Amino acid sequence: MRFSASKFTLITATATVLIGAAVPAFAQAYASAPVTVTQAPASDAKAVKKQARAQARAERRAEHKAARAKNTAELKKLESAGYKPGVNDPNYPQQLQDAQKKANAAAGASQ
Repeated sequence: MRFSASKFTLITATATVLIGAAVPAFAQAYASAPVTVTQAPASDAKAVKKQARAQARAERRAEHKAARAKNTAELKKLESAGYKPGVNDPNYPQQLQDAQKKANAAAGASQ
């Protein structure tokens, strides 16, 4: 039976990946190690993780809401300066740049 080099390479790579994935599964934790004061019970650790995830999710939502509000405000400012996003305009970049210049000039004058 003849194997080509590509088949041998594929088999070797597959075996390497499988062995590499199996090794951490056989790692053992030290069950007889004494519990230190810094370790929390499993239920408390789960509650802390759950609370941290909820807080991170709330922060991401707040950041998303702030970013959306900023984008909406910028779009409204450009629309008030003459930009029309719904129009199929062949001069699209120029129209947007003109609106940005007007909005920036108005913002500079108000300061």
